Amino acid sequence: MIVKSIFDLKDKTAAIIGATGSLGFSIAAGLAGAGARIAVCGRSNYRQKAESLAGKGIDAKGYYIDVMDKDKIIQCRNNIIADFKGVDILVNAAGGNLNEATTSSELSFFDLKKESLSEVIDLNLFGGAILPAQVFGKEMAENSGGGSIINISSMNAFRPLTKIPGYSAAKAAVSNFTQWLAVHFAQEYNKNLRVNAIAPGFFLTRQNHYLLFDKEENLTERGRSIIAHTPMAGFGKPEDLVGVCVWLASEASRFVTGIVIPIDGGFSAYSGV
Repeated sequence: MIVKSIFDLKDKTAAIIGATGSLGFSIAAGLAGAGARIAVCGRSNYRQKAESLAGKGIDAKGYYIDVMDKDKIIQCRNNIIADFKGVDILVNAAGGNLNEATTSSELSFFDLKKESLSEVIDLNLFGGAILPAQVFGKEMAENSGGGSIINISSMNAFRPLTKIPGYSAAKAAVSNFTQWLAVHFAQEYNKNLRVNAIAPGFFLTRQNHYLLFDKEENLTERGRSIIAHTPMAGFGKPEDLVGVCVWLASEASRFVTGIVIPIDGGFSAYSGV
């Protein structure tokens, strides 16, 4: 066996939902670098993002998707299959948090509205994992060679963080669902259709910037605490997710299913002393 060849994604089609975000786009570019055809799925800028990949010689197309509307997910899937004849890899990178679901000096836990918490949970659990897995998984289960579904969990699933109860609960549920679905698909449909998740630690994104930096772009108390409890002493960069995702998408991990991998600079391993 040639080691390089087992990471090769040539002739594979990867649908990346949420590929217009910084983390999702880095994953898309990384899978493309391993040879995959790329379906860039998002609510906005999906054509521009796909064109930026195509400009580098990558076989990439953009598709509209609304992860909270199952009919729109079905339409997206059907359009991808019409263009690429199938889907081998699904990356569920849609998700996020809301200020209205985050405790602060202005908003206590007791005043968090159910509607805001529900929106965060629905987006990350249903839109970010369950609904796309239903729609794309139904087709992927028919693949003779199986396939790979990669969900995006979070460090919150391992160690719930302060201030973001809805997001923490949703990501814990994503990890649990990932394990459940891995078993379900292997036992009921296709033993080669694998389901895993990655759990990023602290990566700088538009969604969490306000929690980590103040208006003067200095680290907040929360940001300083994170760095102090991260042995590698920094925040993750989007490209730090690529290697694990290529591994999970490829034959290199063909006997791996139902796991959640922290990518956190050692945060989950550090006791603080």
